[in-house]
Amino acid sequence: MSSVWSRFVGTAALCCCTLAVLAQNATITPKINSPYSRFGLGDFAAQYYAGPGGMAGLSAAFHDPYHLNTLNPASLASLQATAFEVGLNAKYSALQSEGSSEGIWSGNLTYLALGFPLINPINEVLDRKRSELGLGMAFALQPYTLVGYNIESTSIQGELGPATNSLKGTGGTNRLLWSNALRYKGLSGGFTFGYLFGQLTNSRRVELDSVELAYVTEFLDEVSINGFFWEAGLQYTHTFKKANANGEMMPTGKRLILGAYGSSGSGFNTNTSRFAERRSVDLINQDTILNQSDVEQNGTLPSAMSFGLMYEDINDFRVGLEYGRENWSGYANEAKPDSTLADTWRVRAGVEWIPDFQSYNNYFERMRYRFGFFYGLDPRTFEGEQLKEYGVSVGLGFPIIMSRQRISFINLAVEAGQFGLADTLRETYVKMTLGFTLNDNTWFFKRKFN
Repeated sequence: MSSVWSRFVGTAALCCCTLAVLAQNATITPKINSPYSRFGLGDFAAQYYAGPGGMAGLSAAFHDPYHLNTLNPASLASLQATAFEVGLNAKYSALQSEGSSEGIWSGNLTYLALGFPLINPINEVLDRKRSELGLGMAFALQPYTLVGYNIESTSIQGELGPATNSLKGTGGTNRLLWSNALRYKGLSGGFTFGYLFGQLTNSRRVELDSVELAYVTEFLDEVSINGFFWEAGLQYTHTFKKANANGEMMPTGKRLILGAYGSSGSGFNTNTSRFAERRSVDLINQDTILNQSDVEQNGTLPSAMSFGLMYEDINDFRVGLEYGRENWSGYANEAKPDSTLADTWRVRAGVEWIPDFQSYNNYFERMRYRFGFFYGLDPRTFEGEQLKEYGVSVGLGFPIIMSRQRISFINLAVEAGQFGLADTLRETYVKMTLGFTLNDNTWFFKRKFN
C-alpha cells in the first residue's frame, strides 16, 4: 500500500508542476513587442543619460560639472557637485511588414545614478588654491537589454500540412556599476567594475491546423544570466590660452576634449531551466518531452571601443563627433547559441547651445538646446542581412536654481529613428526620455570655524 501511495503522491506532484509551468507559459505578457529581441540578449537599452541623449548620446569626450556620464568613467573626475540622476522613458513604435503595421507604446525606468567629486571644489575656493587633482566616483543601475515579443507564424510540417507557431518572450538584463576616476591637470582616467544580471524567458507553441484532434507541443526556456565585467576610459582636455595685458597666459574659455573608452570580452554564467510537453487539446493526454533545471553553462560578452572628440566654448556651446565598434562576432552563450550576430559600428554627432547662461530676465536664454544624429549597424542579422539603425535627436535642458544657489536640471531628450530591414520588418519609433539631475555641492565640504 505504501508503494501505491508513494506513486500516487509522485504522480500528483508531477501533474502540479506541469500545470504550474503551463500556467506560467500561458500568462507570459511581454512589455514590448519587438520580434528582433528573440535574438542574442534582446534589444539594447541606451546607456547614456537624458543630457547627452539630446546630442545622440555622445559619451567618449563628454564631461560636465553637473551631469553624469558613466559610459566613459574618466568624465567623473570633472564633476563639481554631487549629482543624483533619475531617468524615465516612453516609446512609440510602428512595426511594418509586407503591407501590415502595428503601433505599440512602451515605457520604463531608464536609470538610477549617483555620482560625486571626492574633492569638494568649495574647499579649494575657501583655501584660495586650485588643485591640479580631481577625484570622482559614481554608482548606477540601469537596464542593458530588453526582451519582449508576441508573434504568430505559419509553417508547413511536411505531410501534416500547415502549423501555427506562437512565439512569446519576456525579460532582459541589467547592469549595476561602480565607477572611479582620477584627473591630473588635463588628463583623466577612469575604471568601472560592474555586475550583469537578468533572466530571459522564451516560449514556443506549435499547433497543427489541418489535423483533427492533433496534439499541441509547447517549449519553455528560462535562462538566468549573471557575471562581472569591467570598462575603462581616458579623456584629455586641451585648454586654449592667450596672453592678457600683463603678458600672462590665461584660459580663453575654449577647449578641445579627446576621449576613448572600451572593454575587453568578459565572461558570464547562466542557469537554465527547460520544459517541453505534448498534450491533447482537451488536456486529457499529456506527455512530458523534456524537463531540465539548474543547467549551468557559460558565455562571453563582446569587446568594445569608442573614440570621440568635442570642441566647446564654456557656457556657450559644444559640438562633438564619436565613432564606436563592438565585436559581437566574439559573443558566445552556451545556453542560447546564436550564430547570427556580427560586428557593429556606429557614428554619432551632436551639438549643444546655451544662448546666455548669465541672463537674469530671460529663462529661455539660460536653457540648453541640443541636437544630434546617429547611424550604425545592430549586431543581429536576418536572412544574411545585418540590421541598421539611424535617426536624429533633440533635447532641452531646463536649469533650476535650488536653495543656496545650487543648480539642478530637468533634461528632456526626444529621439526619432528607424530600425530593422526595409524589405522584411522595419520599426519606426519615437522615444522620449525625461531625466532629473539633482545637484548638491556640500558633500565632503570641510567647515572651518575661527
